[in-house]
Amino acid sequence: MPEELTQRVFKAVDSFDPGALAELLAEDARFVLGNAKPLVGREAITGGIEGFFSTIRGLRHRLLNDWYAGADTIAETEVTYDRLDGTCVSVPAVSIWHVRDDGLIDDYRVFVDLAPVYEQ
Repeated sequence: MPEELTQRVFKAVDSFDPGALAELLAEDARFVLGNAKPLVGREAITGGIEGFFSTIRGLRHRLLNDWYAGADTIAETEVTYDRLDGTCVSVPAVSIWHVRDDGLIDDYRVFVDLAPVYEQ
């Protein structure tokens, strides 16, 4: 069920454990966060997420809407980031991913403006 995977994806991301998300990805998956360069491969994605997580204290997603078209999921969320200075900021985001026949995600894109997370 795609709805169950949506819940698992956001639970994994919000766990602040890059390995939890990596378990849902194909070995050759492609991941793009915001306007960053694409990361390809589970190892590169895990490393990139670890780097991103080092710039924040935590995050949590609130699912607003989700749509399913075949093997593709579109999820509209509000993401609250816990900043290193102890404050929080919430921003809108849209995540889109594609699931292969084996149930693993092979393409994952997050459309978000992270500038408010790093503003002074």
